Amino acid sequence: MAETKYSNRSIPKISLHDFPSRIDVITSELIAAAETDGFFALTNHGIPEAEIEAQFAAAERFFSLPDSVKAKVPFSHLNTGWEKAAQVRPSTGCADQKESYQMQYGTAMDGLWLPEDVLPGFKAQSLAFMRRAQEVSEKLMVCFARGLGFDDDYFVKAHDVSRPNAQTVLRLLHYFELDPKVPTPEGYYRAGPHADWDLVTLLFQRPGQSGLEICPGREVFTEFGAGDSWTRVEPAAGEIVCNIGDLLMSWSDDRFKSTFHRVKTPTDPAVDYYGPRYSMAYFNQPNTDCKIQGPLKKYPMVTGSEFTKAAMKRNYDALEAKKKALVSEAGRSEGNLVATAS
Repeated sequence: MAETKYSNRSIPKISLHDFPSRIDVITSELIAAAETDGFFALTNHGIPEAEIEAQFAAAERFFSLPDSVKAKVPFSHLNTGWEKAAQVRPSTGCADQKESYQMQYGTAMDGLWLPEDVLPGFKAQSLAFMRRAQEVSEKLMVCFARGLGFDDDYFVKAHDVSRPNAQTVLRLLHYFELDPKVPTPEGYYRAGPHADWDLVTLLFQRPGQSGLEICPGREVFTEFGAGDSWTRVEPAAGEIVCNIGDLLMSWSDDRFKSTFHRVKTPTDPAVDYYGPRYSMAYFNQPNTDCKIQGPLKKYPMVTGSEFTKAAMKRNYDALEAKKKALVSEAGRSEGNLVATAS
């Protein structure tokens, strides 16, 4: 694998304590972070470490079930359900070596919760945790709305999880353990470089289970290119690592930056984490009928549904282009071998 270049940039840490009285300061800090790296870490956000760890334990209970049981709640076109090594990134052309289970609030989950006798208490606990993540998200939404000159409740209304057309997702992730005594196979990726499609993502990580890296540098939300300098983001107990998504980058007329990130493939036992890695990502997706357009109207107005479909099309087109490039590259390599042999 190609050698990775690293930089020592640090991401801002933003405290949400005393939110009502400090909202102006917090807004200023969030806007500065959104305009630069597009990543920041939240502290004093109101979700106790014990609740975060309890949800991680619930995730472990789910993923420890036999695949034949998890397959009873398969991934659906509504962005819900379980998948295993099925997500292929345009950046790599290969499937991420992980499994995930995606949950939403409403009817998109019909038939996609495992029965209580299989996983007791899991549904109720997960929904309660999702509501806690939503509370934190809505504080960020108020600040971003102020930063763009919108009414305080502008983004909150567009991401109302009580409505039947809500699309917000909590994704539980399990990256598979690797043996540090065995060389990592070529083409093995835990999570290839990508940007998120949503407004803002809240990522919960377990201390000691490292791997997240970021690569700032996009100028418009429709770009797929990423730079070549990465920064490690180490997990810290109780912190929520957040990143701006393509939706907010578009909604801000590209003022706020949706940043490429990845989960590094472990290749060096001296510095990389090879064990099983668990994380949880809360994706703030727009209601399907909300209207999306920035204050400067750089892009045409679209609905939440239209934005998601366009993002999926860009992803599909980029993936097809990557597949063609890989086939072409393989053809050239084979031709070189033939020429050498002759």
